[in-house]
Amino acid sequence: MNKAQIGGCPPLLFFDTGVGGLSVLSETIKLLPNAPIVYAADYAGLPYGMKSEAELAARVPALLGRLVERYKPVLATIACNTASTIALDHVRSALDIPVVGTVPAIKPASELTRTGVIGLLGTRATIRQPYVDRLAADFASDKILLRHAAPELVYAAEAKLRGETPDPDVIQQALSGLLDQAGGERIDTVILACTHFPLLREELAEAAGRPIQFIDGAKGIARRIAYLTKDMSWPVDSQDGIFVTTAELADIAPYRSAFEKYGITQFEKL
Repeated sequence: MNKAQIGGCPPLLFFDTGVGGLSVLSETIKLLPNAPIVYAADYAGLPYGMKSEAELAARVPALLGRLVERYKPVLATIACNTASTIALDHVRSALDIPVVGTVPAIKPASELTRTGVIGLLGTRATIRQPYVDRLAADFASDKILLRHAAPELVYAAEAKLRGETPDPDVIQQALSGLLDQAGGERIDTVILACTHFPLLREELAEAAGRPIQFIDGAKGIARRIAYLTKDMSWPVDSQDGIFVTTAELADIAPYRSAFEKYGITQFEKL
């Protein structure tokens, strides 16, 4: 039996560059509290938002192939907007299990906005993707979508999960880059288009200084995972999860307590 098949049950695999995928994992655990979990963080490749499309289109499928071979998951979730918008089709072609991606929550944002002006915070790679253009054309063609790349928020979220206080200047600069654009004063809904960013929701809301809805796709992704695994017989009791990193295990020591809150207590190197 594969070591990840706790109680004879294959796990759910979550893949991200770092801790951002916890925003998706937390919603999934609410729906599937006893599903075994393997959380993989490609810390050796962080940050994805600064890499080229060609690099990620090669790197992500290769890593997920190795992870699937080792842990035999029933389903894989790419809990990273950048990786999903670039490599999702490549991964699905390479793997023979269901693969759930993470895309910017443009459709729900277009339904929530009252002013018709939506903000989108993401990495540089995410905000320039044609996929985002298509989502905007399909679901928000009658809205104004303002975008801003805020890769520094990734590091602020990582710092928060290490127990540190995120730099308030980083939070403010990210918001200013969005709200100070022409029409930005009318933004009432902001899409957090990186799974790291919801971990900073409270800090972003406070820095905004006015009522703004900050939304992401984590709940929808969790519902999709639950639907695709509806025929699974999960263990009666919750199981200890596994964290696997592409970097050195010593490098993720500061994050252990954060992951233990999600039932992840075993730490391995890929």
